[in-house]
Amino acid sequence: MAVRELRYFGDPVLKSVADPVTRFDKATEALVTDLLDTVAGPGRAGLAAPQIGVGLRAFSYHVEDQVGYVLNPELVELSEETHEIDEGCLSVPELWFPTRRAKRAVVRGVDLRNEPVTVRGDGVMAQCLQHETDHLDGILYLDRLAANRKREALREARQRDWFWRK
Repeated sequence: MAVRELRYFGDPVLKSVADPVTRFDKATEALVTDLLDTVAGPGRAGLAAPQIGVGLRAFSYHVEDQVGYVLNPELVELSEETHEIDEGCLSVPELWFPTRRAKRAVVRGVDLRNEPVTVRGDGVMAQCLQHETDHLDGILYLDRLAANRKREALREARQRDWFWRK
């Protein structure tokens, strides 16, 4: 089991756009194993590669009975119906804020054999798909907050021991 150390808000890797996965080899297989092992911890729903310091377009998910991963994911469908749902992030621990998300989402990508994969989700799974795809585009859920909530969240984050300082 390879549970990887998490990167926290303030680390530049979290604000960088991830590169596509172009090699489907043992190294990519090891990355997927690490993503799945790391997301398996209690209270975890999804994990994007940048959150463990890897700038590749890959994420894992563990929402209720759905466990898996997607390489080179793209959000291809979002419902017009949205809602505000409490959202947190492993890279922004202990902070939860209502975030507007589509109620349904579909992601397409590939697996380790470079074969097409489609993942559909409602509710929390839809939120996870959107959240993890955002990570791969250098977007944190804090970026999606209303201005007043974002100011509050950034103020709180900067006061935490985990906030990445250099």
